[in-house]
Amino acid sequence: MQYRPMGRTGVQVSTLALGAMNFGRIGRTTQDEATALVDASLEAGINLIDTADWYSAGESEEMVGKALAGRRDDVVLATKATMPMGDERNHRGSSRRWLVTALEDSLRRLGVDHVDLYQIHRWDPDTSDEETLSALTDLQRAGKIRYFGSSTFPAHRIVQAQWAARDHHLSRYVTEQPSYSILQRGVEAHVLPVAEQYGLGVLAWSPLASGWLTGAVRRGRDVATHRSALLPERFDMTLAHNRARLDAVERLAGVAEEAGLTLIELALGFVTAHPAVTGALIGPRTPEHLRSQLAAADTVLSADVLDAIDAVVAPGTDLAPHEKHDTPPALLDASLRRR
Repeated sequence: MQYRPMGRTGVQVSTLALGAMNFGRIGRTTQDEATALVDASLEAGINLIDTADWYSAGESEEMVGKALAGRRDDVVLATKATMPMGDERNHRGSSRRWLVTALEDSLRRLGVDHVDLYQIHRWDPDTSDEETLSALTDLQRAGKIRYFGSSTFPAHRIVQAQWAARDHHLSRYVTEQPSYSILQRGVEAHVLPVAEQYGLGVLAWSPLASGWLTGAVRRGRDVATHRSALLPERFDMTLAHNRARLDAVERLAGVAEEAGLTLIELALGFVTAHPAVTGALIGPRTPEHLRSQLAAADTVLSADVLDAIDAVVAPGTDLAPHEKHDTPPALLDASLRRR
């Protein structure tokens, strides 16, 4: 396993990190299965575990907490807030009112007195940067969080938050967690350069593109992955962008074979090769998934292989632009761009 500094914090984290979104109802994972995944990950050298209050309505946090009982200090523990936690309109977002409550709930579910990294799961356009950063700074000073970061923020919002922290003498985001894979490279154009400019650690989620880069999705095969059951439209081959992804996967499989790698090793090695990236978040549901992904722990791609990947999917290109997750609200809601 390789280790890199998490931004400028001085904290060393593994280049593969365990994402716990599949713990609980989302991944149909039991406590014993989740604990086994945590055990194997720690044994392999992974030292960062990432979850969120929103994952299976808090069940993921509960499972992570039980799996880490007695060895909390062995890991860099990260969680997130802002996604809706029920129907109450104020049980979401990044206001001080909600973040204080959400963190207490997360600490209770995790069974800990602090988290190492507390992340704003999505940019909240209804809440000012000063409001959010002020609340996070106070929680940090109270010892309940060590650092805080953002997740899936547009590049301009990352910059605005850095400026707000400077102007109001507040602590700042030290990490960004974007979606990044060979098939979704749009963040290379703006988010990753901004992260480098401000010294942010980057924890890339969905490096296997929701299953597209696991080897399970190939031409001539029935698509029967866990993700295809949850998100059927993401694997509907009648859609042009999915056919484009399938074409890319077939070519990438050839690149991997020529390099003597699995497609998973190629995909994870690609993400961790970018100089802005601290680590890639893997989200296995089974021990078999975990083993296949841990095989990439020490993968280093040569320049020739990286050039071959560029020839399949050009730098800065998203093959499914509508799945970017950081699209400005005004592009999604016509009422926000019309008077």
